[in-house]
Amino acid sequence: MDLHFGDSKPTDEEKAAVDALLGPPVSSWEGAARDEMRAADLRWARGGREARERRDLLLPGLHAINDRIGWISEGALDYLCRRLTVPPAEAYGVATFYAMFSVKPRPATVLHVCTDLACAAAGAADLCAGIESRLGLGSGVSVQRSPCLGLCERAPAALAIKAGDPVRTALAAPATVEAAVLAASAPDSAEEEPAAAMAVPQAGDPSLTLLSRVGVVDPASLDDYRAHGGYTALRRAFQLGPAGVIREVTDSGLVGRGGAAFPTGRKWQATAAQPDHPHYLVCNADESEPGTFKDRVLMEGDPFSLVEAMTIAGYATGAHRGYLYLRGEYPRALARLENALAQCRARGLLGDDVLGQGYAFDIEIRRGAGAYICGEETALFNSIEGYRGEPRSKPPFPVEKGLFGKPTVENNVETLVNVLPILTMGAPAYAAIGTARSTGPKLFCVSGSVDRPGIYELPFGATLGDLLTLAGVRDRLRAVLLGGAAGGFVRPDELDIPLTFEGTREAGTTLGSGVVMAFDDTVPLPRLLLRIAEFFRDESCGQCVPCRVGTVRQEEALHRIAERTGAAAAGDIALLREVGRAMRDASICGLGQTAWNAVESAIDRLGAYE
Repeated sequence: MDLHFGDSKPTDEEKAAVDALLGPPVSSWEGAARDEMRAADLRWARGGREARERRDLLLPGLHAINDRIGWISEGALDYLCRRLTVPPAEAYGVATFYAMFSVKPRPATVLHVCTDLACAAAGAADLCAGIESRLGLGSGVSVQRSPCLGLCERAPAALAIKAGDPVRTALAAPATVEAAVLAASAPDSAEEEPAAAMAVPQAGDPSLTLLSRVGVVDPASLDDYRAHGGYTALRRAFQLGPAGVIREVTDSGLVGRGGAAFPTGRKWQATAAQPDHPHYLVCNADESEPGTFKDRVLMEGDPFSLVEAMTIAGYATGAHRGYLYLRGEYPRALARLENALAQCRARGLLGDDVLGQGYAFDIEIRRGAGAYICGEETALFNSIEGYRGEPRSKPPFPVEKGLFGKPTVENNVETLVNVLPILTMGAPAYAAIGTARSTGPKLFCVSGSVDRPGIYELPFGATLGDLLTLAGVRDRLRAVLLGGAAGGFVRPDELDIPLTFEGTREAGTTLGSGVVMAFDDTVPLPRLLLRIAEFFRDESCGQCVPCRVGTVRQEEALHRIAERTGAAAAGDIALLREVGRAMRDASICGLGQTAWNAVESAIDRLGAYE
């Protein structure tokens, strides 16, 4: 592809897709036809600065083309670049960064089949082979082996996306060859809504806090949400004032639920105190860690709670605009959230005067497009701004210079939703749940070799054994992976580990985002380790050498070790340790720093290659 503006022209359909997002072009400088009436346009610069200020619409523009056509042609990319005054070379770098986009022709229908850890243990390899055999080359369907689709409680899973106006999607989970082929061939077919108990085995339990409405409340009804306590927390927030809200969150002991466990109140206070304006709020709903699906369940089952929680966070930190960065693989969550936002705007719960309190706040959804690295907060900011989703060096920290260079508070879905019970029950009552150092309830994503996979809510301090008993762990347990691909394995005799941040740390592992994947002895451990290595190699953004090279070397060594054992593998195990230390010590962000964790724990705790 020519990386400068070329002679390729967009089709009428491609232009329509872009213009539907950006509006019609007003100047030849940004893509209008160069007829005699517009000849003078090219004699002076017009609209360049304004167009460049819309660079953040590059990712939505790429989505618009890809959704309508199924792939992004050179002519379409050129037209989008003219509309936004973005150099084609840069836009090409962005378009090729995301796994869900294609710059090469492909069928309008793409079937993404998950091959990650939970699905691999549930027979994803045979599923893929069966689908590929059934569809064949002339089916008009492109079959793509995909990283985790966030449907681990219903593994194996497949997601069909059919381009058009509008784009259509269908899920098959748990997927059979027949169900996946049907989803790909007829995405318009009515998809049965899975019972809440499939995702939340505890659904309906009155003791639940964060999951109390999932499976009970109609996720499409604002009235039903308010009838079950919705917007009580926001009214209390307005009574307390911004400083009072931050004080409550601080006193509650709430820390981030995405894995870093940074105190939420400190982050909010640091953002609110910045003199530079405007302030921004970003909700990180790009949960891409293999085995993680808690945020999806909250957004699908209780979307208004996230809207309310974001409004409270914006009010407390002085933000008047929030961005919700949502995984591109979550079509149902997207539909539920768009409906929730529309209802809240119509009822005065978002907009220029929220609840008549004189506070202006609104939320915009930005869709990701298949990039695990965008779960890192600064990579997420770059993605929203229209750049490659590569992490930034810190400092400066986001609370000082975040999105668009302004003070920004970033939290994930679970963290934000915890703010609602903090305000309704009060900080002391919330802090009494859990332990002194890990307060409140925690959501755990349980999958793998258990009878009842799903999201479980437990107070911090419950043991790993308690959780697995609830989920119905099967006999002949071989290992448990805590924290997902970036976490670590523990043995079956270590189930007394307390599920707290400090407890897992003292046990030499990590709680991470709450992933708990159980594997019995029918699951080949070396194959799982190789899949983890493949995942990190594929998801590395390539910005820094330790991660870019280290993840490749790690995968290569594991391939070699799989072919030999004992003394013959000792050299490669030594190499793995050396590469792992280099990645951990020198990588820019958490992806490279944690890419060796699971492999190291499998070697040291499980004797994976003895």
